[in-house]
Amino acid sequence: MAGSTMPHEIVTWYLLPAVRKELAQVMLRNGMSQREAARRLGITDAAVSQYVSGKRAYDVKLDPNVKRMISASAKNIISGADVMHEINAICDYCTAKLVLCRLHKAHGAPRKCDLCFKVAKK
Repeated sequence: MAGSTMPHEIVTWYLLPAVRKELAQVMLRNGMSQREAARRLGITDAAVSQYVSGKRAYDVKLDPNVKRMISASAKNIISGADVMHEINAICDYCTAKLVLCRLHKAHGAPRKCDLCFKVAKK
């Protein structure tokens, strides 16, 4: 197990950037400025710019159900909802629906890893 990538590392390196990218894109499509989207997401203007231009978080393809959830969350954030709660709900959904498991397998999970399945059953 030494040297294996932990699921929480996958969240940090892959899932959170992909979620933030989608959130930023939806917020911008709904008329929010790049600066305001960055402020609400707690990231820099440069990060939003890199998400939009495809220089960051380009290698994670989220399924349509996750994208729909992110779109709804972006609209909630635009309306004043707490971004941390929205992102946490998206990450919980990705764990429950084994999206995190697929990312983990693609990025260094041990061959016989079943951790995601155990977490998803809770």
